[in-house]
Amino acid sequence: MDDLKKSIREVPDYPKPGILFYDLTTLFQDRQGFRTLIERMLDHYRSTRIDVVAGIEARGFVIGPVLAFELGAGFVPVRKPGKLPWKTAQIRYQLEYGTDGLEIHEDAIHRGQRVLVVDDLLATGGTAQATIRLARQLGGEVVGACFAVELTFLNGRSKLADVDVFSLLCYDK
Repeated sequence: MDDLKKSIREVPDYPKPGILFYDLTTLFQDRQGFRTLIERMLDHYRSTRIDVVAGIEARGFVIGPVLAFELGAGFVPVRKPGKLPWKTAQIRYQLEYGTDGLEIHEDAIHRGQRVLVVDDLLATGGTAQATIRLARQLGGEVVGACFAVELTFLNGRSKLADVDVFSLLCYDK
């Protein structure tokens, strides 16, 4: 796992002073690193029936379709407001400093479908929690939330207590 961490670029003071940003685009462009990332995530879910992978904008769009393809599932994008062309279900959620929103096509998840939520990074958990609520609003059964990286010191996992959370790489600070 240390090899994968070495492939992640750490950008200090982005997007604002005092924040250390973990840029996974450098891991995605590393042929072997990306393959290892996907294979390890698949190992965790191969024995789980998943009907739909819900990828959170934007880097969930990189990981999610690959997982969906390999798991024999469909892929649905979860987007910021105003980005989807059809009727949507929306959710507003609280951020540390303000609110944000997410949308999904209202016909993207059907009652009883088993949903895996995917994103690149779990930080405070607000976006993942909102995505889970949105999937359930459409009748989906959320069977897991999968992340390449988890910033454990931000305790985002606590907001996802009723879901199987899998993070491949963890940073304690």
